[in-house]
Amino acid sequence: MSDDLTKTGVQDRTRINVNEPHEVAYWTGELGVTKDRLQQLVKEAGVSVKAVRERLAAG
Repeated sequence: MSDDLTKTGVQDRTRINVNEPHEVAYWTGELGVTKDRLQQLVKEAGVSVKAVRERLAAG
């Protein structure tokens, strides 16, 4: 079954999917970063929200 684009809440709050525009919009706002910075953080730390938050805190 495909994603229901009318439901824009984050499905799994433990992972970040930078390929879904609604998730990018959510996580950039939640973390206070740009789309490019979010993609870089995910590239460096992986898709785990915990790991991304730790990487962001580390600088």
